[in-house]
Order: sequence, then C-alpha cells, then structure tokens
Amino acid sequence: MTNDLSSKPWWKIPLLNRSGAVRLAILSIILLLVIVGAWFLMIRMPGESYQGELPPLTQNEIALQNALQQDVEKLAGEIGRRNYLYYDGLIAATDFLEKELSQAGYTVKRQGYEIDNQTYYNVEVEIIGTEKPDEIIVVGGHYDSVYTSPAANDNGTGAAATLELARLFAGKKPTRTLRFVEFVNEEPPFFQTDNMGSLVYAKRCRDRKENIAAMLSLETMGYYSDKIGSQRYPFPLDRIYPLQGNFIGFVGNLGSIKLVQNVVESFRRHAKFPSEGATLPNLIPGVGWSDQWAFWQQGYPGVMVTDTAPFRYPYYHTDEDTPDKVDYERLARVVAGLEQVITELAGNKVT
Repeated sequence: MTNDLSSKPWWKIPLLNRSGAVRLAILSIILLLVIVGAWFLMIRMPGESYQGELPPLTQNEIALQNALQQDVEKLAGEIGRRNYLYYDGLIAATDFLEKELSQAGYTVKRQGYEIDNQTYYNVEVEIIGTEKPDEIIVVGGHYDSVYTSPAANDNGTGAAATLELARLFAGKKPTRTLRFVEFVNEEPPFFQTDNMGSLVYAKRCRDRKENIAAMLSLETMGYYSDKIGSQRYPFPLDRIYPLQGNFIGFVGNLGSIKLVQNVVESFRRHAKFPSEGATLPNLIPGVGWSDQWAFWQQGYPGVMVTDTAPFRYPYYHTDEDTPDKVDYERLARVVAGLEQVITELAGNKVT
C-alpha cells in the first residue's frame, strides 16, 4: 500500500509525525528553560529596588551634595568645554582634578600619551590593600566633554563622583587595593578606539598582568524624573523595566554577571534609592557605551553605573547639558550608596 501525500488535499497532510512532535516539544522546553535561565542570570537581580518616599538626607549626604555640586559647576560651568578641540579646557580640568586629589592626601599619577602632538592624561590615585594588594578595584569616570557641550551630566557627574569617592576613602586601609581614575578621551572621535583613555589604561593593566577584580564606570549619573514615560529603553528592555526615570542603573556584559549581581545586592542593602540592574550582550545599544567597555576588551569584569543617559536625559550630548540640569540631592544619595558598595568590594574591612 502506498501513501502518496501528493494526492491528498494540503489540509489533510500531517505537518509532523509523532517523533517530530516529540522533538518539537523537547526543543520548546529547552527554549523555555533558556529564556527562564536568561531572565534569572541577566535580568533578575538580588534584593529589591527601593520604593516609596526618599528619606531625609543625612548630614554627611548634605555635605556630599554640596561638594558634588561644586565639582560639577567647576568642570561644566567655569571650565566648560574640555576635549581635543578645546585642549586648554581639557588641561584645566586635568589640573583641577590633580590638585583636588593631591589636597585629599594622595600621591597623584598622570598617565600621559600623545595624539597629533598633544598630550592627554588619565589621572590616577591608589590605596594599596593591606591583605590582598594584588586584587585591584578600579573606580573611574571620564572627565572630557563631547563636541561643544559643557557636559555637566555627561560626564561631569561621573568625574565628580569619582573625585568625591576618592576623598571619602582617603586615609582608609582597605583589604584590596583601591584605585580612583579620571579617564580622558571617552567621547568621539576617540570612543572605542585605541586612543580612548580608559582603553589605554586597561591595556597597561593587562600588560602589567594586574588582577583587576572589579571596575566601576561612573557615567552620566545626575538626572532623575518621577514622570511616567520619562524612561525609554532599546527593545526588548522596554517590556521589562520601569517607565519612570527615577532609578540608578547598573549595567554589565555577560562576562560580568557575578560582579553586577554583587554590586546591585550591596547597593540595595545600603541605599534607600531605586535601582535596576542587567547583564546584557554588547549588541544591545547602550550596554558598552562607557569606560567599562575598555576593561571588557582586556578580559576584566566591569559595571557601568548610570542614569541611562540618552534613554532618559533630554539634553544628552547638547549645549544644554549644563550644571542646573543635575539633581544633586539624588546624585548624593547614589554616591553615598556607592561608598558602601566599594567598601564591600574592597574587602568589607575598610577602616
């Protein structure tokens, strides 16, 4: 007996035999498990994001708020444009950061390199760990500006946060080595090129065979809104995360899953402030848009700490990115929370 399918109407031809249906069911289960696993590894973070009214600032947080505002106004107000086109402004920012770090009690190191007969500097300070000096925590943000922007939020806030965190840890004795680095040349035309300051720095770390246990990239951290619809995302994240831009974000690549989870869990324990975290593939827009990308290229784990920049901030990369746009009160809450996170990353024995 023959079974000539060509002689049957198309709606009576079975699409799958029994073994094919079993294989499809197994594949469907595997796909579901992959999706669920990805959710828990990439999206689901430990702890709970803070909800509700923010508590009053402590006296230390008020002092931190004032210091952050002074720093941002110096960088983005008094100095203003600071990049390869406005080289004098860039060097003025370098000198300011070096002076402030030196006055905090550090021995400041400049890592200089030349591009077209101009020298650019990463600015670094270090506290050697008492028990695990070879395990290094890097905290940094870029201090250059984009195009003609005064760059208050992007990235005066990150540079100021790096400076103030360095001040907070001055004189302490962490278990692991702590480095605070102000990076140059994050913005175009150097972005994700060999002349990007953080990549120059990260390559030197790799050449020296240094063990960078964690890198925190402080990037565009000062704009917040409670308005529904103030937060946007690239697809498919717009189906997952809140629509209010009132949180701080922690973003890592797939190689930084454990670090992102540890950082988010620590922040949520210590800070009464909304937070979201994710570890995502680099192909998703925004995931690698700061200095943590440079450390990923050298095989180091890194996390970007950000208000999500262009997905929230309406003045991103414009001349309107001025100091008056920054929410210094909420920025201070975030930086105070990061102080506790860094304390734990440094070994939970900072004295």
